Amino acid sequence: MQFPVVFEIGESKILLHSILEVIAYFVAFRYFLYLRKKQGDSIVQTNRMWIIIAAIFGSLIGSRLIGGLEDPTQIAKAKNVFLYFYSNKTVLGGFLGGLFGVELVKKILGEKQASGDLFTYPMLLGLIIGRIGCFSMGVYEETYGTATTLFTGMDLGDGIKRHPVTLYEISYLLLLGLFIYSISKRTALAQGASFKLFMIGYCAFRFFCDYIKPHYSLAIGLSVIQLTALTGLLWYVRYIIYPKKLLPNHTLNNQ
Repeated sequence: MQFPVVFEIGESKILLHSILEVIAYFVAFRYFLYLRKKQGDSIVQTNRMWIIIAAIFGSLIGSRLIGGLEDPTQIAKAKNVFLYFYSNKTVLGGFLGGLFGVELVKKILGEKQASGDLFTYPMLLGLIIGRIGCFSMGVYEETYGTATTLFTGMDLGDGIKRHPVTLYEISYLLLLGLFIYSISKRTALAQGASFKLFMIGYCAFRFFCDYIKPHYSLAIGLSVIQLTALTGLLWYVRYIIYPKKLLPNHTLNNQ
């Protein structure tokens, strides 16, 4: 397999990653609309609209901010700092930025109901599609792993056997989605619990996954991504310590 994967249409060349990125957003949003129509929505339409807008802009800001901070040494070298931050992005920063944006808007609106459940499976699906695109870039996008001698090692375009981190993530997301689904079928969960389980599971994965990815480590020995993941886990720490809070009679009003 040659990286990056490119489609040639006449004289034009289109990266598979670019195609799948668009498909990921489209399919995830359509899936959200489908679930909202099928399951109903306890949040009034106007508030839901503001929540979606907050999620979009929060994700945009968070993904670029954390993405740009991943290697602080590059900021000073950038000719245009704004363009530097805009051209760097990370999914984890987008998720947390969207989360904080939604919480802020809900506070302003006085919306007390958890709003994340309808986003859980669309986010999982969109992320899986997007990660297939990341894999198709090989070492030409910073989602590849460090060198390894394990049987899972793959040549991602530079002649070195590396951890195919994106394939690990896709496998993990499939298992995480199956876990959340099976739990929800066996046990009645509080409103917002499936979203919390997704965020806890994803933050934990990204924290440990960064140990097998090339990254800039801060003085404390952790990367910006790992600190971001820890921030997400701290946000949900009460549910990690007391999982019974995810049950209906322990409902807490946040994402």
